Amino acid sequence: MIKSMTGYGAAKGQSEKLKISIELKSVNNRYMDCSVRIPRLYLFAEEIIKARVQQTAARGKVDVFVTVDSSGADDCVISVNEPLAGAYMDALMDLSRKFELPIDVDAFALSQKPDVLKVEKKETDMGRFSSDLLIILDVALAGFDTMRAVEGEKLRQDIEARLRRIEELTDDLETRSPKTVQAYRQRLEARMTELLDGALADASRLVQEAAIFADKVAVDEETTRLRSHVAQTKALLETGEPIGRKLDFIVQELNREANTIGSKCNDTEMSGLVIELKAEIEKVREQAQNIE
Repeated sequence: MIKSMTGYGAAKGQSEKLKISIELKSVNNRYMDCSVRIPRLYLFAEEIIKARVQQTAARGKVDVFVTVDSSGADDCVISVNEPLAGAYMDALMDLSRKFELPIDVDAFALSQKPDVLKVEKKETDMGRFSSDLLIILDVALAGFDTMRAVEGEKLRQDIEARLRRIEELTDDLETRSPKTVQAYRQRLEARMTELLDGALADASRLVQEAAIFADKVAVDEETTRLRSHVAQTKALLETGEPIGRKLDFIVQELNREANTIGSKCNDTEMSGLVIELKAEIEKVREQAQNIE
């Protein structure tokens, strides 16, 4: 089953009281390029996300968006900076003795002093968070992969239709090619007769010239290779492996044969067939660029 490089997937879940949301989307790219956007506090999970994505997709630019909602989590810890609080009390008592002032300080008042109370986030259990995150990511990847497979099937069907048309055009070129030689011989004979003022042209010379022309315009080697490349493409479409890069190469070979045939054409009908052949090959190339 071939797959498209474009896809989308999303999933939500929890890790303890943290709410996690993951979205993935991908577009065409020559190589595998995975980018992860995740809150700074959870950057430790970035590499395991990339590794899991690369197990699913072999090619394409994949963007992964991870959001973490901690509003429902009791993840804050308040601690007392006892040395600083003691220093404040010592300073207040010193003021009291020096200026003979009463001390009227309670715990709340002392807590309002700068940096006496410190609020910190609880340390995240990285192992637990990573494990829960991967479970959610796998759900998103399943949807992502399903979409890519559906798109890949559409691409396969379209390419197969193009290949059938390429085979038809190859048949037409093979049928038309001998006719161009025959037409050339007739034109040559008429021209020579005209130049000889009505006398019959030398038959052996006509045969020789026609043979040279036939060798120049022969396309049987090119059409044979065209059929071979088409057969290779059909075989690739039946594999379950990423085939995008191989298809790129085969399309280049198809184009090379079509260009060679085009250079040999001196017949308007064959030129029209070559133009249509190139157009079909170009459509295959466009679709191949979407395949993983």
